[in-house]
Amino acid sequence: MNVSAVLRNVGLSPQKARLVANEVRGLKVEVALNKLRFMHKKAAQIIFKVLESAIANAEHNEGADIDELKISEICVDEAGTLRRFRARAKGRGNRILKRRSHIKIVVSETKEGK
Repeated sequence: MNVSAVLRNVGLSPQKARLVANEVRGLKVEVALNKLRFMHKKAAQIIFKVLESAIANAEHNEGADIDELKISEICVDEAGTLRRFRARAKGRGNRILKRRSHIKIVVSETKEGK
């Protein structure tokens, strides 16, 4: 049983989000939530909310036991990039890239014997 939650077009660069995602990949849900709660990064709050949504989906839609859930897959992909320009000297302009990302978390139920 795999249950997922997806957040699209979040205003966070994929590189910064992957730093946090790599810390919780493969962990049990309870441990991952505690780890994310005390991390001092913007991405930690965002991934925390997506993980809570995946847990709620598993509990409501599949009737899964929360204590048995673990993060089986966490994927951070690049979304569309906003392009902005900043004025520079002598009438020039520099491009500013505001990167965005899609975050997908899949939780699955594990058995204690395995």
